[in-house]
Amino acid sequence: MPASDSPYSAFNFTVEIDGIEIGKFSEVSGLKATTEVIEYREGGDLQGVRKLPGVTKYADLTLKRGISNNDEMFKWFQQASRGADGFRRDMAISLLNAENEPALRYEVYNAWPTKYIGPSFNASENEIAMETIKIAHEGFIRVD
Repeated sequence: MPASDSPYSAFNFTVEIDGIEIGKFSEVSGLKATTEVIEYREGGDLQGVRKLPGVTKYADLTLKRGISNNDEMFKWFQQASRGADGFRRDMAISLLNAENEPALRYEVYNAWPTKYIGPSFNASENEIAMETIKIAHEGFIRVD
């Protein structure tokens, strides 16, 4: 039976750092890459310019989750802010299918946290306390 072309649901995913699942996140965003265009015109070419690929830039990732007693993300941020050895790590974000099996995976290289946002406290609301962490990295690939 051929593979289905049906799109996957975006709510079922896992996040790993150095091969270890690090808890559940409510949101991961920022899987973006942009390659600059270099316009080049050869001396005798009157047809216009050639367009060549330039530098590829990767957007920072943003991870959000309900805060708990698991403080690994905050410890990682502290390690990176001090420039301690080993603060760059590889990550993976796996999108799961209906059977909770990895359907596709994004592998992110040389990642490190650049910003940590702790929860907002408000006694008049009944919401989950959230933490947010921004992650810089040097690229990603998609593995199917």
